[in-house]
Amino acid sequence: MNKKEIEHSKPEKQNEERLRIYFLPNLMTAGNLLCGFFALWYIVKVTPPVGTDIPFDAGTITPALWLILGAFLFDALDGRIARLIGKESPFGLQFDSLADIISFGAAPAFLMQRVILHEFQEIGLIVASVYLLCGALRLARYNCLAMLPNSESKKEFLGFPIPASAALVASLTIFIIWLEGKEMTNTMWRWVLLSVLVFLSIMMVSEVKYPAFKTLDFRTRRPFTKFVVFVIGVTCLVVLWEYIVPVVLPIIFTSYLIYGFIRPKLSRKLRKEIEESEYEDD
Repeated sequence: MNKKEIEHSKPEKQNEERLRIYFLPNLMTAGNLLCGFFALWYIVKVTPPVGTDIPFDAGTITPALWLILGAFLFDALDGRIARLIGKESPFGLQFDSLADIISFGAAPAFLMQRVILHEFQEIGLIVASVYLLCGALRLARYNCLAMLPNSESKKEFLGFPIPASAALVASLTIFIIWLEGKEMTNTMWRWVLLSVLVFLSIMMVSEVKYPAFKTLDFRTRRPFTKFVVFVIGVTCLVVLWEYIVPVVLPIIFTSYLIYGFIRPKLSRKLRKEIEESEYEDD
């Protein structure tokens, strides 16, 4: 190879090695990160300092809970958009994990410690810290597995996903506030939330496998009856939002948590029907 050919090949190699940052998927990830940040800001803003006698209305932290759920929605959209337009990148993977540790690790842990677990004093602080640590370890393990050749990370998760974990904590807290009102911190529900946080910490670093549902395609043909049921369900959610959502969301995320245990006992055909879809051209 002569000198001109070497000089000509250098720009091509530099273009291949250039960092790829795709706008739309990373915009969704930025939305995820900002939701987590504003959730933290809102928790600090509305909750009195720990150890004071200032009365606290648990309902005031509801916006922070919805922000965590909003971060979950953004997180679900960024990966799907990246796969839809064929713009997945290592940058997006790392950026997504950095956003996740704030929105689904720090925000739920701080929320629980600040509002609920502070009554357990040191135990509550330890539980919240362990939750955050396990979430970080789970994200690090996922990133390492995703970089391996022939990785199965696009089909299933090893350990309970941290976004689903945070969404379960947030939706369950919304349900308790809806059920108990501002006195939720003085009921037995605080023990439930403490136990849930401990269990989710274990599940995030466990070996239990969960479907990623990344192969689901909304363009897939569905039977007409299923489509009608789906439309009716969405309509009910919109009309009866105030009453149904606080109950439905915890059920959905709890079902996903339990599904990881019963999944190995299901037939391969049934698992494929639940977790995958095939796109058919017209």
